[in-house]
Amino acid sequence: MAAPFRARPPVRAAGFVVLVLVSQAAHGLVTNPFYQWDRFAYWFARPVVLDGLLITLQVTAYSAVLGLAGGVLLALCRLSGSPVLRSVSWTYVWLFRSVPLIVVLLFLYNLGALYPTLGIGIPFGPAFLTFDESRLATDIVVAVAGLSLCEAAYAAEVVRAGVLSVDQGQHEAAAALGLPGRYRFARIVFPQALRSIVPSYVNQLIGLLKATSLVFYVSLLDLFGTVQNLAGTYPGDVVPLLLVATVWYVVLTSLVSVAQFYVERYYARGALRTVAPTPLQRARAGLRDLRIRFRKETAR
Repeated sequence: MAAPFRARPPVRAAGFVVLVLVSQAAHGLVTNPFYQWDRFAYWFARPVVLDGLLITLQVTAYSAVLGLAGGVLLALCRLSGSPVLRSVSWTYVWLFRSVPLIVVLLFLYNLGALYPTLGIGIPFGPAFLTFDESRLATDIVVAVAGLSLCEAAYAAEVVRAGVLSVDQGQHEAAAALGLPGRYRFARIVFPQALRSIVPSYVNQLIGLLKATSLVFYVSLLDLFGTVQNLAGTYPGDVVPLLLVATVWYVVLTSLVSVAQFYVERYYARGALRTVAPTPLQRARAGLRDLRIRFRKETAR
């Protein structure tokens, strides 16, 4: 085992300065009456806030699943041998990565003005089935559709990069065994690609979770929209309400990061000799080292 790194005096001094600055910031955050922590505690778990939080979770979950499914489909089209599928997939990714999310949401929200009814039928011919767009496109449908369309474009590049990161020898070995193409991808290539896909896509998922705050502009009261409405009704509680939204977003992204750690650890088992220890294992190792040092000091 390598010897632990010992900080030199300049590094120790920099660490001390950072510790002082962090302590001052924490002290100001706790003692400044402008933050109104009593009002923060009042609003943090109010039913109206929890209802908005539930909508945020619903929109994020639906958009993440649909976006990932669309991203896998688009990535397969980009990697296929069909020039039509490659061109359409590239155009889709280029378009939705270029247009801001808020523009997509507002466009879908006002889609009824362009297409009052939607139909399925023969191109340039009669429609077999028609839908009333105003009834079909509810607020949550518009929000999920807009987020999913944009998320699929980013997920497609994440999945494509993960598939391309798999060593070519794996493809050749699977082909030499005579395995069908679908089986090669599902059982050999894609599981190895997940080691590269998971970290990048979880970062996308965290961005998606925060991007749900934009659905407020299509009349869907998620966590941010609820806080905005309450701040308009209670102007004296603007800061504590913003802190409520901030803390809830931090909690949610932290939970996603914890899940990311364990998923990465699971998929790293076949690539690393030893997987990264869990926080509990690190804590146990730290306590064990402290006991060993204590025994050595007392034995002198």
